[in-house]
This record gives sequence, structure tokens and C-alpha cells, in this order.
Amino acid sequence: MSAPNGINPNIPHSARVYDYWLGGKDNFEADRRVAEATMTAVPGVRESARNNRAFLGRAVRHLTQLGIRQFLDLGTGIPTQGNVHEVAQAEAPDARVVYVDNDPIVMAHARALLTGTPQGKTAYIEADVRDPRAVLAHPEVRETLDFTQPIALVMVAVLMHIQDQDDPAGIVKTFADAVPAGSYLVLSHLTLDLVSQQTADAYLAATQSQAMHRTPRTGEQITRYFDEFDLIEPGLVAVSEWRETPLFTDTATWMYGGVGRKR
Repeated sequence: MSAPNGINPNIPHSARVYDYWLGGKDNFEADRRVAEATMTAVPGVRESARNNRAFLGRAVRHLTQLGIRQFLDLGTGIPTQGNVHEVAQAEAPDARVVYVDNDPIVMAHARALLTGTPQGKTAYIEADVRDPRAVLAHPEVRETLDFTQPIALVMVAVLMHIQDQDDPAGIVKTFADAVPAGSYLVLSHLTLDLVSQQTADAYLAATQSQAMHRTPRTGEQITRYFDEFDLIEPGLVAVSEWRETPLFTDTATWMYGGVGRKR
């Protein structure tokens, strides 16, 4: 691919590394070097990324089948296969989706890609998930979504990028308080609970660069994000175990995933 204006292809970026693991084309040689090095050091990281993406698709499809027609995708990342609007609108063409990301790199990649069906609507805003009130007040969000009707909050592989001092639990609560009962939270998060200590140490050593830094959390910590929600079956589990057989066999399980319904 050629670099969009303002993008330095020689600096690796976590969103493009993730795109490479998913089999996407929006990545550069610098991203591929980081991705391959991490795959060498950390067993199963690519398969886990793909299972996480598959979890997103299964969760969105399930909620659409339950009648949800509105999705607020917080921290969407670079568009790749199986975007939220594609999954939702394949089931319900009138579904409405707003994508949110604060990264100009993601914005540059996304401008021409996130178009939905004529019956529904797809919007993309550049905003910071760490400022939920600004996101919620954004005119495009208010124009696209009806906050008197249930909304699915999608926070897949995003809170692990938010450090404790930025109060990720408070961020989730602010978004949860803005949507009505019957809304849902779709969430996945990096964890080291499900791997050996040796594997965890290898992961931490391999991911300290700015391009790959993430904050893993325990299942107990992640469960607290669902304080205003009732987890639906099967609860908070490895993303590869959420409702269906995984597409890729995990040699190590890095991600918890769950879906909760607001009381």
C-alpha cells in the first residue's frame, strides 16, 4: 500500500500490526517486522488476534439477531474484514453504527472504507474514548443514534490501551450511564491469566515498545467493567470460547471476552 498523507510508513503502529495479524493489507514493512518479531517471541498472538476479531463478529451478529439496531464502536482501529457495520447490516440493513477513534492514522485509513447500507447509517468520528462526555455530545453521534433506544457499546481490545490513571472503569460507567436499560456492552481485553508465567514474561518483554504497549488485566478486574450489566452466557471467557468453536486453535489464550445486558 502507499502511505496516506501525514503517515510515516517507517514507524510501526499498533493498529497496523494488528491489521497484519488479521490478514489485512493496511500495513507497512516496519509494522510487519514488529508483528513477525512478536509472533516469534509470543506463541499464538496472531491466532488470538484473529479469534478476538471473530468474537467481535459473533457478538455483533448475536445482538443484531436479538433486535439491537444501534452500535457505538469505541476505539475501532483500522477497518479490516468483518467491521461492525458489515456484520450488523448483513443481518439488519437498517442498523446504525458510529465508529470512534482518536488516532489520525486510523482516520486516514478509514475515511473511504466505512460506508454502510442505504437503509442504515454508518458514521465515523475522530474523538478520544478517554473523554466519553465529548464522544457522547458529538453532533454526529447524536444525529446517528437514538439514545432513547438500546445501543450496543462495543469496546473490543480497547481498554487494554488505557492506563489505570485514566480510569477505564469510570470511562465504561460514563458510557453505560448514557444508554438505556436493555443496551449491551461487548468487551474484550488482554489478560495474562490464561498463560504460563514463562509465556507471560516473554509477552511483556516483547511488547514494551511504544508500538505494542498494552496493559493486561485479570479476569476479576475485567469483570468489574460489567458492574451495570448482567453477563449473558457463557459469561467472561476466552474469546475463542464465546458461543462457538474458534476459527483458530489457540496455542496460548490472551484475551477475555464477554457481553452484558444493562439492567
